[in-house]
Amino acid sequence: MEVSHVIRGEEWLPSAPLHVLLYEAFGWVDTMPQFVHLPLLLKPTGKGKLSKRDGKKLGFPVFPLEWHDNSENGEEVWDGFRETGFLPEALVNFVALLGWNPGDDREIMSMDELIKDFSFAHCSKSGARFDFDKAKWFNHEYLINKPDAELAEMFKPVLAQHGIDASQYSDEFLARVVAMVKGRITFVKDLWEQARFFFVAPDAYAEKDVKKRWKEDTPRIMGELIEVLRGIDDFSSKPSEDIVLGWITDNGYHMGNVMNAFRLVVVGECKGPHMFDITELLGKDETIARIQKGLEKIPSVNA
Repeated sequence: MEVSHVIRGEEWLPSAPLHVLLYEAFGWVDTMPQFVHLPLLLKPTGKGKLSKRDGKKLGFPVFPLEWHDNSENGEEVWDGFRETGFLPEALVNFVALLGWNPGDDREIMSMDELIKDFSFAHCSKSGARFDFDKAKWFNHEYLINKPDAELAEMFKPVLAQHGIDASQYSDEFLARVVAMVKGRITFVKDLWEQARFFFVAPDAYAEKDVKKRWKEDTPRIMGELIEVLRGIDDFSSKPSEDIVLGWITDNGYHMGNVMNAFRLVVVGECKGPHMFDITELLGKDETIARIQKGLEKIPSVNA
């Protein structure tokens, strides 16, 4: 069966009879296409059809692109999926599975797969709930599966928005940065929040982490750590880790407190990628400079 008209939701009601009447009036009944009615898109709650007002109220886009609605009451702007940060292929994948499934448990599907496997037999007869969290999940999945070099190129405009000249960093450096943090992002713009410490040394330190991890003897231990780091010839991740962890163990220091204090002064908070992957990229001089800066600033924060 060839279907040339697919109409979703209430658009079916006024348009389908009109199409049929026109074909009959012109004697084209034999060539009249088949019409298929796809289910309504429902609100995230599953109750009632989705409207653009729901998007405005609940904080998610309902238009593919930013939409400017001009009326006598003034211009109203509606967020678009593109401007929110969605990849086109992620959005297509998400929308394709609203009210349809491939007959198995696949969710990530390319355009070619969607075209090949689509059939009306697997279309739902009931409404499809619009789940914005699911849409974000799709975007996350597509981002983390992009090559690191491609994602690094997408990150460059974000860096520029934050006053960072990406040309000062090698493409390899940027690719390694995004590889470390992309598992934590939903949109490309999220890379800045997750990776800013690679480009800007912290000026402030997470208060809750300072209270929990900055002990009375931490400044002395961090001072010792500086000397340990200075003595490391190969500052790559694994050799540095072996030396630092060995030093902590040999001195009977609390592993968690020392490593979290180390992370705190370098990153600004006690979270992020593997610590010695971070220090390898920052380099010895920058790592030591951040410890020294933390020693100067954190006591006043913790006073």
